Amino acid sequence: MRRVNFDLDVLRSFVAGIDLGSYARAADRLGRSTSAVSAQLKKLEDQAGTPIFRKTGRHLALTAAGETMLGYARRLLDLNDEAATALHGAELEGWVRLGLQEDFGEILLPTVLGRFARAHPKVRIEARVGRNADLIERVQSGQIDLALTWGHPGQTGQNTVPYVSRIAEVPMCWIGSGGPGLAGGSGHIASGSNGDDAATQSFDQDEPLPIVAFEPPCLLRDYAVKALDRAGISWRMAFVSSGLGGLWAATAAGLGVMARTPIGLPSSLRVLDNHGLPPLPLLDLNLMHADADPGPTVARLADILRVSVQDGMPGYLTRMRAA
Repeated sequence: MRRVNFDLDVLRSFVAGIDLGSYARAADRLGRSTSAVSAQLKKLEDQAGTPIFRKTGRHLALTAAGETMLGYARRLLDLNDEAATALHGAELEGWVRLGLQEDFGEILLPTVLGRFARAHPKVRIEARVGRNADLIERVQSGQIDLALTWGHPGQTGQNTVPYVSRIAEVPMCWIGSGGPGLAGGSGHIASGSNGDDAATQSFDQDEPLPIVAFEPPCLLRDYAVKALDRAGISWRMAFVSSGLGGLWAATAAGLGVMARTPIGLPSSLRVLDNHGLPPLPLLDLNLMHADADPGPTVARLADILRVSVQDGMPGYLTRMRAA
């Protein structure tokens, strides 16, 4: 087989276009013309020996080979940048403040912190796990340098903070107890018991649907209520908590259903499909910077966070289309 040496400059343009959602924006960011970036993408497909893009209307989407290429491109660029940092003596120092939601704490925080600490042992990270609204407020006030947050679909870039970049879109879903016997059909969720110890649910379709949710303000709670109202489904707030652990526990106990993403879903819960519940939207998954021109320490952590999210949770994410 012919040995292929991929051009890292081409890979950087490829990844930038995916991250920014547009190769026109990537060209602006990289200081190139759109025609130059288009030529780079053609070169990448020639090097790969297979199509990495497919047409979807007026947009480009990644093929299966393109998704594979994207994962390797991120790893190659990350290793290249680490090598450049080490060889040129630009070892990072200082400290950076990072905010993550509970959804990502267990599955993402150890990877991100461990990887960053190994590459930059002289940097001190102060990490905070909190709710979406609190993290956004702390970024706005400068108490956090960088945060991973949920946003309104299609509204990334509003002047809520100096800098916002959308990493991907994540589907919202209805979540219920993972007990046996969940039965579909019209009306609300119904279930029976088969003798298993796991909790089961039985919600009367003639009664308001019990909802488990965060205390307001909560973007996901708002979407759930609006979806039910549009569908003409009556509901009641059965359990309210300030912490995600409480919501998981109440839902697992069968007290109600919740609207969330499948990220970090405990084994005691399951995504509910075809249970007469209305569809829910995709959420923007954003990286928020407190500084429009972040320093090298914050920028480096942002790169690692972006790669860790997109490579570590591919089954949950719907990548943005590249125009």
